[in-house]
Amino acid sequence: MGQEQDIKKCGKWKQVTEKERYQIEGFRRFGMSVSGIARQLKRDRRTIQRELKRGSVVQNVEWELKELYCADAGQRVHRVCGANKGRGLKIGHCHKLAEYLEQKIVREKYSPDAAIGRLKAEGRDLGVTICTKTVYNYIDSGIFAGISNKDLPVKKKGKKRNCQPRVVALNNLKGRSIEERPEVANQREESGHWEMDCVESGRGSKATLLVLTERTGRGELIFKMKAQTQECVEDVLNRLERKHKGKFSMLFKSITVDNGPEFLCCRRLEASSLRQQTKRTTIYYAHPYSAWERGSNENANKLIRRFIPKGADIAKYSERDIKRIERWMNSYPRRLLGYRTPAEVSATVGDCFR
Repeated sequence: MGQEQDIKKCGKWKQVTEKERYQIEGFRRFGMSVSGIARQLKRDRRTIQRELKRGSVVQNVEWELKELYCADAGQRVHRVCGANKGRGLKIGHCHKLAEYLEQKIVREKYSPDAAIGRLKAEGRDLGVTICTKTVYNYIDSGIFAGISNKDLPVKKKGKKRNCQPRVVALNNLKGRSIEERPEVANQREESGHWEMDCVESGRGSKATLLVLTERTGRGELIFKMKAQTQECVEDVLNRLERKHKGKFSMLFKSITVDNGPEFLCCRRLEASSLRQQTKRTTIYYAHPYSAWERGSNENANKLIRRFIPKGADIAKYSERDIKRIERWMNSYPRRLLGYRTPAEVSATVGDCFR
């Protein structure tokens, strides 16, 4: 028993060499058993059995067909298998890259694309360069011990929709349609134009998040509200106006919202809380059932759901939790920003946090 353990220990992870194949052929000619050959070569018995099967040929011996082991045949099969197995793993034994990806994807909730893109944007060299598709392939194949598909926020990209104009909602005829929004806002050529939406709790809770997304730099502002009402939304905007005072109108030139009841009265949302009969911003309404018109806002909501899943009670999350999510989103690299973060590219976001 002890001898077999020594054989297994010595032979572990080593392929049979060409020299050993000729030795096996000679041993078999002298009638040596599989166990005897394994002891002579310090190999596991199963390794010898597999090699005998691999190099087995039928030969005519004294007018009788016999199945014998041929070292040349075994070596040929070995070479063919080696040629067919394809390239080795590109990541190889680069533990630094594997640890980096595990840190970003599992602990920091990055997508594989964000993790790889940020690595390239920072110019860091961890020994191996791989693309996003390769990372997904490795995860599917179980190459990473600490990363699986359940750690991925989105497995594949959704189908691109054909965006067609819609009619404006009847209950918002008094508000401005998104069709009236200035072209600099539509083309994201000027900062200070925002999209606004709410992230709801599950059943049984009224707590809501008000999410504002800056269209140019994708900066995020998140506020916890007691309920999804017009009064709560007004209160958040009033607090922002008191904080920034005269700068508010420059920081928030326009805000695009959906047709939810919490945004229905544009006059109250636009009116300044500091100066009577003064407008602090301009509200634009997207077309009904056209979430793609606030695409940046919708994507931001998906990022929030990595931390607060659908059905969760937002009331159980503290203000500190919400601000931690906000900081994470403003520090998350985006492909459309060249894998820079909103905090790095958006002066508007910087002003909003001061």
